[in-house]
Order: sequence, then C-alpha cells, then structure tokens
Amino acid sequence: MVRVSGPLAGIALEKLIARMPEPRKAVLARVRDPRNGELIDEALALWFPAPHSETGEDVAELQLHGGHAVVAAVLDAFGAIPGCRLAEPGEFTRRAFEAGRLDLTAVEGLGDLIAAETPAQRRQAFRQLKGLIGDRAEAWRQRLIEALALIEARIDFSDEADVPEELVGPALHAAQQLRDEIAANLGDGRRGERLRDGLVVAIAGPPNAGKSTLFNRLARRDAAIVSPYAGTTRDVIEVHLDLDGYPVTLLDTAGIRESNEPIEQEGMRRARERAASADLVLWVVDGAEGEGHVPERALGEDSETWLIQNKIDLTGKSPFSGKGLKSEYGFTYLLSAALGQGIEALEIGLTGYVRSFFAGAESGIVTRARHRRALEDTVAALDRALAEGHGAGREELIAEELRTAATVLGRLTGRVDVEDILDVIFRDFCIGK
Repeated sequence: MVRVSGPLAGIALEKLIARMPEPRKAVLARVRDPRNGELIDEALALWFPAPHSETGEDVAELQLHGGHAVVAAVLDAFGAIPGCRLAEPGEFTRRAFEAGRLDLTAVEGLGDLIAAETPAQRRQAFRQLKGLIGDRAEAWRQRLIEALALIEARIDFSDEADVPEELVGPALHAAQQLRDEIAANLGDGRRGERLRDGLVVAIAGPPNAGKSTLFNRLARRDAAIVSPYAGTTRDVIEVHLDLDGYPVTLLDTAGIRESNEPIEQEGMRRARERAASADLVLWVVDGAEGEGHVPERALGEDSETWLIQNKIDLTGKSPFSGKGLKSEYGFTYLLSAALGQGIEALEIGLTGYVRSFFAGAESGIVTRARHRRALEDTVAALDRALAEGHGAGREELIAEELRTAATVLGRLTGRVDVEDILDVIFRDFCIGK
C-alpha cells in the first residue's frame, strides 16, 4: 500500500489514476506514470478527504500488487509530481499526533504493536494503542484540574461572600485519592515493562558442562557453536523465544573458571554481568562429575537460580518427570542435552515459571520507563502538595504543586510541552508509518 498525505494528495492521486474516487470507497483503477502515460499496475484506489483520515489531512491510498518494481515505479511517479516527497520515518504517525488523532501513549502503543513478537505483547500493545494508559492519564489530569480549581477559587475570590471558606480540604482529599490510585498502578513490580521487553533467562556455569548444547536444544536450532574444547563460547549469545505466548530472551554465556587469557576473562566478565541481571539463571554442571552446586556470589541477588545436572546419560540416572525437584536452588533438573533426555520436563518448568512471572502483566498500564517516570513525578508533586496541609497562607504552594502534577500528566499524553521528546519517540518508526 502506498499512502499520500497532505494538501496535494488529491491532485497526486488524480494524476496517477485520471479520476477521483468517492470518499472512503475503494475503486479499481489503472495506475499510470503521469510523465509518459506508461501503465504501471492495476490497483485499488481510496480517497480520504480531511479531516476524516488517519493523519487528519487529505489522504490517498493505492493498494498495489506488492512487487518491488511496481512499488518503486509508483513511488517514482509520485516523486515526479511537484510538491511530493518521500515521508520521513514516523512522519505519518507524527502528523496524526499533531492533528489530535493520537496521543503520545497511543503512538508508543502503535510502535510496540509493530514490534510485537508474541501474542501477549500484541495484546498489550493494542490496548496501549486504544488508550490503556492515555485515557487513564487524561482522566487523572481532569481530576487534578478540578482540585486545582478549588484552590484557585479560594486564592482569587477569598473575599467573595458566595465562595465557601473551606475549599482546601476537599481539594486535598481529591489529591490524596488520586495519589493513592496512581501509586497503586506503580506498584506492579514493573511487569508491564518486562512483558514489553521480555523475560531474561541466562544459561551459565563452568566450561564444558554442556551449556551451548542445552541452549541449542531450547532454541531448537544450532544458534551456538558446540565443541569439546573449554572456552569455545567467548561472548554472550542470545535468541528470542515464544513460551506460551510470552516473550523470553535466552542467553548462552561463557564458561566461568579461573583463566589468565584476556579474551576469555572478558567473556566471563560479560557472562557474570548478564547472569546477574537475568530474571532466571539455569546453572549447568556436568552431572558425570557429581551433583554440583552454585558457587556463592556467582550470580545476582535478584536472580532466581535452577541447578541443571547435565550429561546424565553418562551416569545411568534418569531425568525427572514433570516439573523438576524442589531444592535449595529453586529447582533441580536432571537431563542430557546431547540426547534430549529431560528437556521436555525443563521446558514445562520454564513455561510455568514464565506464566507465573507474567501473571497480571497484560493488565498493567505502565509499559515504558517514560510512563513510570511521569507517574512517579506526579506522585511526588502530590506528596508535596499534601505535605503543605491546611496551614494559613499555604494555598499558593498547594496550587503550584497540583499544577506541576497536572503538567506532568499532560506531558505523558502529549497535551503540553512535549517538543523535547517527540523526536525520540518518532525516530524509531519505519518509513511510511
């Protein structure tokens, strides 16, 4: 589909198809190069006059046969019309925002929808696009404005007989309710952001324990090099998985041991760093050398760790059936990554862990760090307003803090003073969106 937006959209469309379709009705049309009349394609043409269009401007669309040569020829034909140019990345969406068709949170939701890799991410992004946080933030802002109006009335019309003396109390009560409501949405364990970014599972352990073999088994492809030589894996390798509809980033890390080789030392440093920041660590040991253990301070304090005893085919042991054995390490699994024994049980355990980790994440309204910072700043401003209390002469300070909170919420949706963040948001969009 080729889309043209702006005051010349209708003229450009008519030059290529030699007529104007009825608004919002698809018509079959022959598309010709206006410079020489050469037939390019036969396509569906649509016309959306302003303001009832995606961008709020006049918009024309051609739904073409998707070959590269066809699209390139149509773009070249449009480009030859004076006043027409290729769109910048994200320009159509930015025009929709500037026309009031989308707020910033909906724009971010659209970007997340384009980038979604799993069903859960898609559902989250679609709700964001349809106002999951934007509508809530605007409702909060309106409530703040109403509370601020009470304070302003007390300040500006204190001498008027028909203005009640006690207006600060109701305003602070409304601010307290709003503050608690926003704080409750912030206390979600950052699950919304994690659903957007994905759960991180790191495979770590000593060299030659079979980490890369296990990594390839879980990835279902040869993503990492496997060899009998210690130190083969030097850098962190990652793949993205879809477990039960949820996003998981799986990491294969360098074996951790004593070494004087500089490159291997750097690989181990990165392995420890990534494992420390992972949500779950699978610590793999060679089961043929004993039950093994997770060394102290090898991992981060916030990382849950499972012990994986690999190479059980060399010991005569059998893998656990079902979930795995509960242990001091969370769970212990016996498996043979080389033969695939016990892999199914581990996958069942991982799926259950992921499902539990993301429980309730889809309903969370905070999906980006920008959202969280804005809501945290709002709560901080409300706390300062509430701290002023009912003291005489404090109305101006209370009003200023309520005004700050309302402004921050306005920036969240793009209602006020957002020029400094527009470029950051729109630059990640692809050409033509």
